Amino acid sequence: MHFAFLLASLAYTLVSVYIGWALIRDKPIHKGVSLGLLVVGMLAHAVLLYPYVVTLYGLNFNLFNVISLISLFFLFFYVLFCLYRPIVSLGILAAPTALFGITIGYVGRAPYQPITDISIGLESHILLSLAAYCVLLMATVQALFLRLQIRELKHHTIHRFWVTKLPSLQSMESLLFDMLLVGFVLLSIALGIGFVYVEDLMAQHIVHKTVFSLLSWLLFGTLLFGNWRAGWRGKRAANITIYAFILLAIGFVGSKFVLEMLI
Repeated sequence: MHFAFLLASLAYTLVSVYIGWALIRDKPIHKGVSLGLLVVGMLAHAVLLYPYVVTLYGLNFNLFNVISLISLFFLFFYVLFCLYRPIVSLGILAAPTALFGITIGYVGRAPYQPITDISIGLESHILLSLAAYCVLLMATVQALFLRLQIRELKHHTIHRFWVTKLPSLQSMESLLFDMLLVGFVLLSIALGIGFVYVEDLMAQHIVHKTVFSLLSWLLFGTLLFGNWRAGWRGKRAANITIYAFILLAIGFVGSKFVLEMLI
């Protein structure tokens, strides 16, 4: 386990330093090398995380395991989007995020709360919820970058870093809605499965999580519909994405923190 942690941490650190150096020195980023190292790191990350989550007594989705798993999914989806979008430079954020997540999951401790006798449907709900959270987290980060780019252009204070090192504004907007669509579909399926397999919301202490998730789902859906029907984009799209994700985070991470650390 120590070796897997060190290997993943080394891979994530090397990619972070390499991409940072390439951006600062205005050098081209070698996509194959960067993604190759990240795949190695992801494999080691998965090997490290698996026994913490899949235990003899059931699935253990405590707060620290969830953070580590989310960071792994975050990196996985980044690599997938890199295969068809020119976003390799955004690895300057993806790799450090994965490094932070694996470190938190490795050193963090929370009450051991395995989920026993879990159905396949509920397992699917949990994993799809985590996947949706990751993609929507990426969309939120994308929205923050988009706001920065729009502000630079609006105030004519264009910094070379934002314009030449990151993808173009049009590419960033297109990628944002790609992420939003994928995340919204995953979240919709996860919520649908949850309503089928979760028997008692109050008894399972997840009513508040459900309410915040539904509010977030409505906001994301409204944004996608507005983009389709009225061409919503730019700053409005970025702002709605950020607000919707805040609601999702409150319901998802906030509820786990309260239940595991404060109660």
